Amino acid sequence: MINNPEVFNQVAVSLAKHYVCVYYVNLDTNHYIVFSDSIQAGSAGFPSEGEDFFGDCLKNADRFVHPSDIQMMAESCSKENIIKELSMKEAFSVSFRSIAEGIVKHMRHIFVLCEDKKHIVCCLDDIEKEFKEKEKQKKNLKSAEIMARRDELTGVKNNHAFKEYVDSLDEMISSDSEGTEFSVVMCDINDLKVINDTRGHSYGDEAIQAASRLICETFQHSPVFRVGGDEFVSVLTGKDYDDREYLVKKLREESEGNRKAHSDPVIAVGIATFSAEDKTFLNVFERADQLMYIDKSTIKSLKTVEGLKNLDMIDTPIPQERKRLLDAFFGALVTVTGGGYIYLSDLRYDFSRWSLSLVDDFGFESEYMYHADKIFREIVHPDDLEVLDYGTKSVLSGRAEVQPIRYRARKKDGTYVVLHTRGFVLTDRDGNPEYFGGIIVLDE
Repeated sequence: MINNPEVFNQVAVSLAKHYVCVYYVNLDTNHYIVFSDSIQAGSAGFPSEGEDFFGDCLKNADRFVHPSDIQMMAESCSKENIIKELSMKEAFSVSFRSIAEGIVKHMRHIFVLCEDKKHIVCCLDDIEKEFKEKEKQKKNLKSAEIMARRDELTGVKNNHAFKEYVDSLDEMISSDSEGTEFSVVMCDINDLKVINDTRGHSYGDEAIQAASRLICETFQHSPVFRVGGDEFVSVLTGKDYDDREYLVKKLREESEGNRKAHSDPVIAVGIATFSAEDKTFLNVFERADQLMYIDKSTIKSLKTVEGLKNLDMIDTPIPQERKRLLDAFFGALVTVTGGGYIYLSDLRYDFSRWSLSLVDDFGFESEYMYHADKIFREIVHPDDLEVLDYGTKSVLSGRAEVQPIRYRARKKDGTYVVLHTRGFVLTDRDGNPEYFGGIIVLDE
C-alpha cells in the first residue's frame, strides 16, 4: 500500500498536520520530499523537494537556526551521526532554537528510521509551548521551594528554614570551626493574644507584620525567622554582630516609644552570644529566650504601674481576686459582642478595664483605670457632656437598661468622632449596682 502515491501523500500530509513540516529522505541518494501543512512548499527557503537533504540543511542553517546552535546542529544532524544514532535506536531527537524575523523559538528535529532501512522521516516540531511550560514548572518548583521556607504572613524565613539554619550552625560548632561567632536575638510581641481578642485577628496580623518590619529594619544584615505566632529569632553575624549592643538598644528604644504612644508593635527582646562553653546552638538560644521573658515581665510591670498612676485618687485599691474576676467578665463580654470598643467597671472599687483599641485610638494611658468616668469625660465634646451624664445616670439608676447614648469624643489626633454607646448594669444580691459596662461603636 505504501507504493500507492495517493495513500502515501495522505499519510504524509496527515502527519505534517502535527508538525511544522515532515521530510522523507532517501539515505542512499540524499533525495528528499517535504510535506507541510503550515509552510507553503517552495517558499521561504523551504523547497518542496531536493537532491541533497544534508547539504541543504547545512546551507540554510544560518537562515533559520540561532547562531549559538548552528555548530551543534551541524554535528548532531550530519548524515554520519544520524545513521550512527539510528543504528542503536529506532528514533532520536535534537532540540534547538530557531530564529526568524528576530523571534526566537524552541524547535525539535525527530528522526525515525523506516522499515526498509533506506529512508528516514524527519519531523520538525515546534516545542515553544512545551518549553515555556517546563520553564514555568521549574520556576514554580523553585518558588515552591522558596515559599516552603518563607512565612506567608510576613515574608521572613519560617520555622522550617530556622531548623535548617540551626543544623548548619551546629555542624560548624561541632567541627570546632575557628572564628565561629554569632549572637541570637529572641523577640516576642507583647499582648498579641489581647490584641487578637479585643481588636480582631486582622489587627493582630498587622501587629505581627509591623513587628517583622521593625526587626528586619534593625538587623538588616542577618537572617530573621518567625518561629511562632508572636516570636521571632534573628541570628546576628558580621556587621550586625559587631553592632549587636547598639542594635538591640535601638530596638528596645523603638519598642518603648511605641508602648508609651500606645502604638504597635511593643517587643520584648533577649540576646545571648555564642561562647566557647556552648556545645550547641540550643545553649545560646535558651539563654536568649530566658532573657527575653525577663524583658517581657519588665514591660508588663511597667504597664501595670502606669495603669495605676491614679492610685492616690482612691481610698481602697482593688484586690487581685476582684481584678481577676473583672478580667474574666471582660473576656466573656468581648467574646459575646465580637466587635466595637468594650468597657467594664467594678463600681465597688471604681476600677475599669477598656479595649486596647479604644486606649490606642483615644490616647488613654492604660487599658486599666481608676475613676474612668472622670478620665473619659476629658475627651467628650463639652456640648455633649450633659447627654453623656444623663445617659449614664439613667443606666445606673436602673431606669434605662442598655440605654443608647450618642455623643462626640476626641481621638488622640485631635479629631472628633460620633460614638454610639449602649450600657448595662449588673447588680449584686441586694440589688445594688456592682458592674457597669457596655459597648461603644463609631457612628458611621
